[in-house]
Parts: sequence; structure tokens; C-alpha cells
Amino acid sequence: MTTMATVARVAGVSVATVSHVLNDTRPVRSATRQAVLEAVDELGYTHNTLARSLVTASTRTIAVAISTVNNPYLTDLLQGIEAEAVASGYTLLFGDPHDDPDHELDVVRTLHQRRVDGVIVAPSARPTELVRYLDRHRVPAVFVDRLVGEGYDQVTAESAEPVARLVDHLAEHGHRRIGMVSGLPGLSTTAERVAGYRQGLWRNRLVDEDLIATGYSEPDGAYGAVSRLLSDETITALVTGNNFMTIGAMRALRDTGRSIPEDIALVSYDDFAWADLFSPRLTAVAQPSRELGVRAVRLLLSRLADPEQQPRTVRLPTTLMHRESCGCRT
Repeated sequence: MTTMATVARVAGVSVATVSHVLNDTRPVRSATRQAVLEAVDELGYTHNTLARSLVTASTRTIAVAISTVNNPYLTDLLQGIEAEAVASGYTLLFGDPHDDPDHELDVVRTLHQRRVDGVIVAPSARPTELVRYLDRHRVPAVFVDRLVGEGYDQVTAESAEPVARLVDHLAEHGHRRIGMVSGLPGLSTTAERVAGYRQGLWRNRLVDEDLIATGYSEPDGAYGAVSRLLSDETITALVTGNNFMTIGAMRALRDTGRSIPEDIALVSYDDFAWADLFSPRLTAVAQPSRELGVRAVRLLLSRLADPEQQPRTVRLPTTLMHRESCGCRT
């Protein structure tokens, strides 16, 4: 059995140093800390923060690693996770990876060391080390919102076709120059929504001519993206890739004196609670965010009950919330 002493020997440090790294009880030089963590990964050692007698017992605890909790969509998703977990008799441990691949790995490793039964995670744009860690330690896991490829339990909403339908709607109302504010590069959701945007252009016989600007999935990034797109004065409509970026896009349009929808139409992937209160009210694709959280918990509990079942990817349908920012009267 791998012990802390084994980890210390492989890392070339004392057992006390390993303990300080794993328990964060004393500052340790970064190179030493890295050596200890690499030895932990190599040996498959799981530091038990509970009594060793509990090593084979279920803690009825689920770890959740999701970034940007101030995003209304992700807040709703977390509420769905919590409601279903509590209803099933589980408690949650939460960590915010901040969409940083290195911090993501640290967060999930720390949560795993608390002897959680499984993990629900919205992976970053570069989740290679995270997936490697989960595979090596055989951690039951469900990826939510963003996908990491085949072979894993994961749940997300449809992305490509709903965005294509937004483009269809704008084209039906005479828009020929439609720009897009895309999300953080590397995320599956970003890639799918850009693909949907291009699909919508193609089937309406439009050409984008590089009318895509990256908003990095956050308001300030979207503000800059819209400012760049508006240098092309032929653009008459914009599609934003998530609700957080919609806030930045609306700010940029306001600050440049553009009226919605008189000067430029605006539609968004992601609805949110106050979209119906904007003037004009925002036309948006609504994700079933709470249901995504519920389904993620159910997938994980199913995996815990039957570890040998085939991995599943679940895609949930979206709803078009048709309001006035697209230029229509509803």
C-alpha cells in the first residue's frame, strides 16, 4: 500500500514535508511542492483527511468544481446540483477553479483528498491534466456544460443548432451582415456556438468575412469585441455567445450611441432572469440550466451505483425566448 513515507522517498523529501504540502500547514518551496505532487500522482496516493478506517466507506459527499459563480447561468446550474444532491442524501464540497487549468487541477485534487464519492466539474479550456488525474485515480466524474470528448459521463445543452436558428431569424428579417461575439477559445461550448453561427450563415447564403471577435466569455472581453466589430459599419446585427458577454456587448453599444434594435439587432445564446426587463427585451436562447445540474447529479449517482456501465453524453434541448431586441414586435 502506498503511504506518505513512500511519497516522501520518491520525492526526495521528508515525511513531514509531504504532510505540510498535503495539509497546507507550512509554506513549502514551489519546486519542492511540485516534486511532492508529482510523486503523489505517480504513485496514485490519496491523502485521507478522515480516519483510515473510513477508506472503503462512502462519505455521501460530492465535489463540485465550477468557475465564475457570479455568472447567472452557472449559479442556476449550481442550484440544480445542490437541490438534487440534497434530495438524494448527499452533501457538497465546492471549489472555484477560475477557468485556470493549473488551479483546476489543484482544486479537484484537494476536493478528491477529502474522500468525496465523486466529482462534478465544468472543465477549463485545457483540461488535459485534470482528465489525466481523474483517469489515473479512477475518480467517478461527470463533466457538465463543457465536453471533453468521448468516453466520459457528461451533460450539456444543445449549442450549434440553436445559434444557427438565431442567425436564421436575423436573416429572415433582412440582415446580411451579422457579427458574432464568441466565448473563451478552447471550450467545447465556444466551438459549437461558432460552428452554429457559421452553419446559419451558410444555409442563408451569407459570408462572414471574419465578422467574429472573441469576447473571452466575460463582459469586458465582449465590450472590446463589440468595439472591434463596430469598426465595420455594415454590420446590422450581433449574436453573443453567452449571457455574461451580452452585458458587455450592451454596454459597448450604449457607449457608441447605437440603439437596439433600431441601429443594430442583438440576440444571445443564454437567457437570464432580467433579460425580460431590458428595454428592448432581449431575444435569447434559454438553456435548461437547473436541469443540467440535476442531470449531472443523476449521472454521477448512476455511475457510483454501476461503475462498469458505458459512458453517456446527455444533450438537453434549449428554448428560443423571442422578444424585441432582434427587431420584431412580439
